[in-house]
Amino acid sequence: MTVPQDDEETPFIQRLEQPTTRTPLPWDQLRIILFLQLSDPIASLTLTPFIPQLIKDIIVIHGDESQVGYYVGILQSSYYAFHALTIFHWGQLSDHIGRKPVILTALLALSVSMVSFGLSKTFLGLVFSRIVCGAFDASSSVIESMVMDITDATNMPKAYSYMPVPWMIGAVIGPLIGGSLSRPADRFPDIFGRSELLKTYPYLLPCSIPTIFVLVVWIVTYFSLKESVPTRIPLWERVKSGCFRQLYAKPRQPPSNVLVDPGEANLGEVQSKPLPLRALLTPKVSAVTASNATMGLFRMAFNSVLPIFYATPIEFGGLSLDPPRIGVILSASGAAQVIFQLVFFARLHDRFGAGAVYITGISSSIPTVILFPVINILARAHGIGWAVWLCVAIQHALTISLIMCYPCLALFVRASAPNRASLGATNGIVQMFNTGARIIAPASAASVFSYSMQEGHDAWLIYYFMMAIAFLAVGASLLLPRDPSVWEDHQLE
Repeated sequence: MTVPQDDEETPFIQRLEQPTTRTPLPWDQLRIILFLQLSDPIASLTLTPFIPQLIKDIIVIHGDESQVGYYVGILQSSYYAFHALTIFHWGQLSDHIGRKPVILTALLALSVSMVSFGLSKTFLGLVFSRIVCGAFDASSSVIESMVMDITDATNMPKAYSYMPVPWMIGAVIGPLIGGSLSRPADRFPDIFGRSELLKTYPYLLPCSIPTIFVLVVWIVTYFSLKESVPTRIPLWERVKSGCFRQLYAKPRQPPSNVLVDPGEANLGEVQSKPLPLRALLTPKVSAVTASNATMGLFRMAFNSVLPIFYATPIEFGGLSLDPPRIGVILSASGAAQVIFQLVFFARLHDRFGAGAVYITGISSSIPTVILFPVINILARAHGIGWAVWLCVAIQHALTISLIMCYPCLALFVRASAPNRASLGATNGIVQMFNTGARIIAPASAASVFSYSMQEGHDAWLIYYFMMAIAFLAVGASLLLPRDPSVWEDHQLE
């Protein structure tokens, strides 16, 4: 039997003779975390099927179909612009006052913004609603940090195999809500035809359903979710002190009602202090930030172009699909991703490692882009027949591989943190740059799509643009090691 060499690429878990038994997952809290994580995707993806039609209804484009992509991109980017400005500060704040208060604030802001979106009759009103949501919505980032708090090296991959599942479920439920319940007075006159409210605000109903769900999640979170930060500082004390550094100098013992993993948290970790921003900007954090940002750039560009591509007439480069059919396609894709994530991710991770799974997933973005023009060419030549639907199915099958990049990146983020007390801030840095990339992606991709389908322009320009992003993401993935434990080893030394 060959003894593995003790080099940088040998996983830390293999080098130290750790017990083979895994720590059981903390299901009492993990199931609550997964439930509350549903709120964000259900709310955001409910808007996806009807946003192009909403833009047309408020007469922003004045009948010019080619302008829809511009306004859709602006609407999506407005959320991420303010999200990028605040996400690091929310993450850093959660390291001090705890994850739970930040999550509750984000859920409340999400419910308010959804109602505001459904009541908006102008484009500026829609933008304002998304700005409010983006500025206060730190739930997904802080939730990831909370999972890092309550897991260790033995059960973390298994826990993160479940993390994308709420997003996949949201990808099933959200588009169905948005696609089937938009303009209910027109679609279901026997049920909603007498409602003047729904005639005046035809998109209020699909926005109200996620709002009710988010409020239920808020109640469950308030009463059932336990705090996971052992050194949290009350908000009133932070406000009174008025200075981060003064608080850093006051290490605290963990309160009795917080979760501390006995296998992971020793006395030094419990009393360790959150680090300042400069100390967090290490090469490891930079590498995972680059991969996360380029991955987010491609994923958001793809998500932005996909519904526009489906809704655009065939002669302009799309598929001429209506919102209900778009919703069904996106929901079916989300269901397939949920099943594959649950069944195969943990096995693939244990067999090949997070690095290999990530590189394979991000590489699938290249054929995913190539299928866009292929689908339109087939639709032009033969109409929307079996060949078109086969290519659509293949494209969504490739996104299953792409979606497994998210839990892999989460593992790298945790391993790159300089210490456990700075997980929220480290994750905030990664998410800040990721969100910055997402600001660029929706507006630029949708705008390039609209520009490319105008007469006299290269119709394939959008696909060249997305292909460049895909290759950039693949290149960034080469900065990551084969396994996150390599970084954890050097962190512990």
